[in-house]
Amino acid sequence: MTSSHLIISTSNELLRIPARHIIYISSDGNYSNLLLQGGEMRLITYQLGQIERMIADQLQSDGMNFMRIGKSLIINMNHVFYINIQKQQLLLTDNAGGRYTLSASKEALKSLKELIEK
Repeated sequence: MTSSHLIISTSNELLRIPARHIIYISSDGNYSNLLLQGGEMRLITYQLGQIERMIADQLQSDGMNFMRIGKSLIINMNHVFYINIQKQQLLLTDNAGGRYTLSASKEALKSLKELIEK
C-alpha cells in the first residue's frame, strides 16, 4: 500500500502521521522521539532502526525525503534550512514558523549537503 502517512502501531495506540509533518526523529535509548510540525514531540516505543525500516516500507517515494544522520537522528530533508559543516549545525524549519537546531558530525552534514546539491 502506497501512502504518504507513516503508521506507527503499538498495543495501546496507533499514530497515522503525514510524512510532510515529520521534522525529525531522534533516538532515546530503546525509544524514539518524533518532532512534528508545530513543535509537537511524540515518544514512541520503537528504536530508530525500526522506524527507519517503517519509513522505507510504508512511505515508498516519500521515504526518499528522509535521511539517517549518524546513529541517533533521521531528518526530513524537506525541512532543511541551513547547514554549517564547520560548526556541526543543522537548522530545520517547519511551515508553522518553528526552527529546530541540531548537532551532527561534519561527515554526516557534508553528505547531507552533497545530497541536497544534486
